[in-house]
Amino acid sequence: MSDSAPGPAPGTGPEISGTTRLFAVIGDPVAQVRAPGLLNPLFRRLGTDAVLVPLHVRPEGLAEVLRGLRQTRNLDGLLITVPHKAACLRFADDVSPAVALSGSTNAMRRNADGRWLAENFDGEGFVRGLCAAGHDPRGARVAQAGAGGAGSAIAVALLGAGADVAVWDRDAARADALAGRLAARWPGRITATKGPVAADIAVNATTMGLRPDDPLPFDPAGLAPGTLVADIIMKPRRTALLRAAEASGLPVHYGEPMLTEQLPLYREFFRLGDPGAPSGPA
Repeated sequence: MSDSAPGPAPGTGPEISGTTRLFAVIGDPVAQVRAPGLLNPLFRRLGTDAVLVPLHVRPEGLAEVLRGLRQTRNLDGLLITVPHKAACLRFADDVSPAVALSGSTNAMRRNADGRWLAENFDGEGFVRGLCAAGHDPRGARVAQAGAGGAGSAIAVALLGAGADVAVWDRDAARADALAGRLAARWPGRITATKGPVAADIAVNATTMGLRPDDPLPFDPAGLAPGTLVADIIMKPRRTALLRAAEASGLPVHYGEPMLTEQLPLYREFFRLGDPGAPSGPA
């Protein structure tokens, strides 16, 4: 929040005390993260004595920060955003099947035995968001820019939902590696390409669009009429890519549903209480 931005009204913010459980969202940058604005109200609605705070951690400091956080006894969970989704895996003791396939994590939970479990809800959140907007990916051809942490998870979820995926990345070797790894599970349904191909859905799963001077991840003017253009960038909501797609007469899908559709998944993963039955994380 900037110095000029208004803070919460008195009495509306979380009450922090010595019993408050901590969660953190780690990224570089973190100014764009939306999770605190969604999770902290959820904690309040559930009567959970917890707070989620953003931590701006550069890659060169990640190992030192994660080692310290693992020793913080009132820290129950982490959310992971760019560019740390792959690097954080080495600090997990156990990983979910989705993490094993994607090679990235966006949520880590401390279990009762002290071990840290890594999960990834980016892909499922993205697919749920598509479906909620009436865009079921089953049987669809998807052209996806980005094979990084979020892109890998989204490719896994799209394949699991019945789509075929063509993926490309500025790092061609990364796209090749992802396609090769996932082809073993879904043979013939994922390929690495050098750029956009004919598709029903075109997805930006890169960070391009976070900054005003970012180039477009792909040119929507070259897509066929009716192609849905989806972006995972949440801030700004109406990215340059989506504006260009609208100018070309194409339907668009915004980034925020990918996060809002993860809220029930986070609630289950972090073992948050039911409304009217307050309970903290394990």
